Amino acid sequence: MVLPDDPKYALKKVEEIREMVDNDLGFQQAPLMCYSRTKTLLFISNDKKVIGCLIAEHIQWGYRVIEEKVPEISSENEKVIFERQKAWCCSTSPEPAICGISRIWVFSMMRRKKIASRMIECLRSNFIYGSYLSKEEIAFSDPTPDGKLFATQYCGTGQFLVYNFLNGQNCP
Repeated sequence: MVLPDDPKYALKKVEEIREMVDNDLGFQQAPLMCYSRTKTLLFISNDKKVIGCLIAEHIQWGYRVIEEKVPEISSENEKVIFERQKAWCCSTSPEPAICGISRIWVFSMMRRKKIASRMIECLRSNFIYGSYLSKEEIAFSDPTPDGKLFATQYCGTGQFLVYNFLNGQNCP
């Protein structure tokens, strides 16, 4: 975990990784709104390569995704295709949240090996000292289609919390 007050060399490396992650996720080099309140988790492989990155920030509110009825689809592959292509929306009623995951990324060749889940588990136990966050206290920022599938799987529901990190929260 890299924190905002860590040495400059570590922060510079995190910034390089964030730029690469943003490109891979299709972000337009969006700045973090409140860098002083972020925590970055890196998943390092045995051969010392970064294969996972999670950037989290303190938030106050999330909005519940409104789950749409899935049509009767027989194959798992068709369900995934449908989930990736459908539009989605969320409630306009804010719900309390503590942790916003602004980015979660795993190297393409290493996906589906529980790396993202392991990073979130680590985040849940280390985001607030002495506390373990529930899944209900975490929100995901504007997830990509694959991110939405992951969040649904991880949270055990398609009605997980989202937030918009570009609108951000006010820094204290």
